[in-house]
Amino acid sequence: MAETLTGALVSAAWLAEHLSDGDIRILDCTWHHPSTNLDGRNQYRGRHLPGSVHFDVDHIADPNSDLPHMLPDAADFAKKVGLLGIGDGDRVIVYDRLFGGSAAARVWWMFRVFGHDNVAMLDGGFNQWVAAKHPTEMSPVRPQPRTFTPNFRPELVRNFDQMKGAVANGGEQIVDGRGPGKFDGSQTDVFAFKKLGHIPGAVNVPWADLVDPQTGVLVDSKGLRARFEAAGVDLSKPIVATCASGMTSCMDALALYLLGRGDVAVYDGSWAEWERAEQAAVAA
Repeated sequence: MAETLTGALVSAAWLAEHLSDGDIRILDCTWHHPSTNLDGRNQYRGRHLPGSVHFDVDHIADPNSDLPHMLPDAADFAKKVGLLGIGDGDRVIVYDRLFGGSAAARVWWMFRVFGHDNVAMLDGGFNQWVAAKHPTEMSPVRPQPRTFTPNFRPELVRNFDQMKGAVANGGEQIVDGRGPGKFDGSQTDVFAFKKLGHIPGAVNVPWADLVDPQTGVLVDSKGLRARFEAAGVDLSKPIVATCASGMTSCMDALALYLLGRGDVAVYDGSWAEWERAEQAAVAA
């Protein structure tokens, strides 16, 4: 019988113990905006966890959208993750090099959107793994293709029209995972948005506040709860997460999952789509 992961996080110690399990598949999801002059694929080639393959959020994305790394359709996702060696019965572990962090959480959310709940993020990511003196490798991994059967769950995704409705009727609390400066419009964004700020009615729970700044490990559930409640989030009511491009919002969604809210949706287009629509409305 296939094993099942018991939560959204695994520790470096747990993964080291289960590294050789036959159904464990590890994805290095490291991603950087091009403006940083860093490249996740090159970092993967330099060093990665044993047996891991690289998951490129810009490649496993909708090829017909000019918005950043939008969800692909179910068939495309299934084909591409199958080529990465992910099958229906596998336990998928995702990690990256940014506090554990946002790109890995994005991939965690993507798997859940396509019906695969047997997925968890490595708490603290690559840096925590290395700090614990666990092994890394440079040799490329060529996985055996497997069959992945998608089961799209639309309730975990929000589009622009749905967000307009949420703003109009207040039916969902909107939680923005960006830093305070980007949320309030006082700081420019790497995506060079023409308009700064946030979706009307949104509250700010910066994803970086959800992790220990020294280790990148998520704070405990008491701390997570306190951060959301301090922002005015009612954890008993509907919530949708947003950010700049649907990336860091997934850290908020993962944190809320740890607090028992597995129903939190993510606005895939996020501010990249929202501010464009507002600009178009002004021009019209």
